[in-house]
Amino acid sequence: MMDVQVGELIKGVAMSKGSGGSIKLVGALVSGLSILRYLSEQGTSMGVTKIARELQINPSTCFNLLRTLVHEGLVHFDESTKAYSIDLGLIELAKGALDVASYARMVRPHLEAIASHHAVTATLWQKSGNRRVVLVDLAENAAAVRVHMSIGQRLPMFIAALGRCMAAYSELNKAELKREFDMLRWADPPSFDEYWQEVQQVRVSGYACDEGRYVKGVTTVSVPVLGQGKQAVMAISAVGFTAQLTQEKIAVLANDLSAHAQIISRGLTV
Repeated sequence: MMDVQVGELIKGVAMSKGSGGSIKLVGALVSGLSILRYLSEQGTSMGVTKIARELQINPSTCFNLLRTLVHEGLVHFDESTKAYSIDLGLIELAKGALDVASYARMVRPHLEAIASHHAVTATLWQKSGNRRVVLVDLAENAAAVRVHMSIGQRLPMFIAALGRCMAAYSELNKAELKREFDMLRWADPPSFDEYWQEVQQVRVSGYACDEGRYVKGVTTVSVPVLGQGKQAVMAISAVGFTAQLTQEKIAVLANDLSAHAQIISRGLTV
């Protein structure tokens, strides 16, 4: 059995123009997160001196970081003991991730049914910050050769078939979407006029299809999952090799995806 890694196929195509190849870490943020992890693991209140020593952070820096975390409601400071512990603000931050996990569990049976019935890789994409989407779950088929993707992978929100779905249910006008489009990288880029027409068609047909535009040799069929206010909050995509997906198969796949997406959308809005 051979998995074809989409990341290897695109060789960086997923990055927007101007994105750098290296990651520059922000030291203060790294230290702040290490403090949160440490306090969470300890499960009890700790003094600044012990925290600084255990994490090898300058005591003065550690104190300032803790004061900032207290101000943001992520850490609690006990005046009587002069000790710090995890506060409820951290739970509020975690709620979003927990909600995504809950949605993924609800959607998984649908992904498995799509992958098995159509011999494709079925994926669930969640809107993220900074005009991006993240792959939160997937189901693969049992074919000897298949497209493989990795949970946690991020893509520009308006790229490929799922991007057309997100654009169709966004509040962007044509000029605003053109600016977003100009920052995307494709293996075989469509013109913006082609892209715009396909975005408009999503509201008519209920799905979008990308045949080798984003990744050569790979076809993706996507449908939006609508939340409150009929905004696209997720997208379900079926990914396969272009040579295996005829127009007839794409039509059948699109209808099946739409049926599953409608069920999921109803589950999100009850």
